[in-house]
Amino acid sequence: MRSSHTASAVSARFDDPNLIADAGLIPVLRLARHCRLPELAAEAIRIPDADSGGANPAAKVMSLVAAMVAGADSIDDVHRVRHGGMDLAFDGTRAPSTVGTFLRSFTHGHVRQLHQVHRAFLAELAARTPLLPGADTVAFIDIDPTHRRVYGHAKQGAEHGRLKGQRTLHPLVAVVSTPLARPVIAAVRMRRGKAADVRGAESFVAEALAVAAQIGCTGIRIVRADAKFYTADVVAACRRAGARFSLTTGTNPSITAAITTIADHAWIPIRYPNAIEDPDTGELISDAEVAEIPCYTAFTGRRKTERVTATLMVRRVKRLNTTTSAGQTELFPAYRYHTVFTDSPFELVPAEADHRRHAVIEQVIADGKAGPLAHLPSGHFQANAAWLTCWAITHNLLRAAGSLASVFHTKATTATLRAHLIAVPARLARSARCYLTVHLPRHWPWRDARQQLFDAVHPDAVHVAPPPSA
Repeated sequence: MRSSHTASAVSARFDDPNLIADAGLIPVLRLARHCRLPELAAEAIRIPDADSGGANPAAKVMSLVAAMVAGADSIDDVHRVRHGGMDLAFDGTRAPSTVGTFLRSFTHGHVRQLHQVHRAFLAELAARTPLLPGADTVAFIDIDPTHRRVYGHAKQGAEHGRLKGQRTLHPLVAVVSTPLARPVIAAVRMRRGKAADVRGAESFVAEALAVAAQIGCTGIRIVRADAKFYTADVVAACRRAGARFSLTTGTNPSITAAITTIADHAWIPIRYPNAIEDPDTGELISDAEVAEIPCYTAFTGRRKTERVTATLMVRRVKRLNTTTSAGQTELFPAYRYHTVFTDSPFELVPAEADHRRHAVIEQVIADGKAGPLAHLPSGHFQANAAWLTCWAITHNLLRAAGSLASVFHTKATTATLRAHLIAVPARLARSARCYLTVHLPRHWPWRDARQQLFDAVHPDAVHVAPPPSA
């Protein structure tokens, strides 16, 4: 590909009042309205003591979510929904300064109100779109924290935590997925940088399980988490909610002693379809062996009523002896062991494979860091907590839009959804009868998916035959 004109024959002007850069916002925000996001925000969020900062929360939440759908990662990026012909397609768009004042007016109680909006909106999305197919059979609830590096010295809650030399905030994230569906975000919680990974985990797990039940997860529910959540309190929260658990454990004398009781013939060889990276050494692993101890009692240091007996799954991988000369073999092969404490109802090999898929939550977090979570933009802690919650709302909205567009977009990342369905330039034309026609680029590669999404949320739209192909 090369330019069709010389440099002197090309000019550029920002002078068309009817052009928009993100025409995909039209069906996506229509979907948000169908699922009552403005009404939910207006009903739940009450900020009476912030002068005008708390006025009309529905318009401000919608403006921020629209900007995040388009790729905003800072408050100033709300300008993205205020260009060209956007005022022809949308009413009530707020300026970045107004949205910033709104976020800074939040307290912890107001953030909890926004959490309520997030939960109710997710339930509406699940009821109106094929967001979580198979949730009535089995659903997985994954819990994981993440550190988000920040730089402002006056940023509230930013501290030197686990990442040496870096000041961070420390959000906690819970997602719900099924074997047929990509994860949606069930709950988020902003925490200070020094907060322990497990801080608040018991109540957070209970909240995530309540959301899972609210969005139709009526079958088997399994909570998956890393070793930092291997506590009696987390297991108790799972059992109170009628859920199963699958928790990576650390190494301690009790677990080491249990592993030594496994007979050699009890190990079952498994081969990964795709090599995985060992979390300890970084090596790529294709082969391993698994075994189980059916009646392992955990948390023996707690009261008898808090002790739990379930299955200890063990995976072992041969430790490579890098000092062995060529042609020689190891005299005493050694292994690295990875253990999982679980009451999963599935057989050993499928249950172990299911637990490894806990890594799906890392993809959600990475997806967020490539978008709205690239920054936590405010100096106010609760403003950043509200920003985090709006990201969760946006993520779920994009997942629902993808499920309406095509099979491919059902599992695509949000970056792909933005590139294919949202960032579509268009020219708007309004007729005397108040019809709004969105003129999109001819030969758009993802036209069918974009049209399917549009038709799903505009069932009564007036369809105009496209011009003949060139």
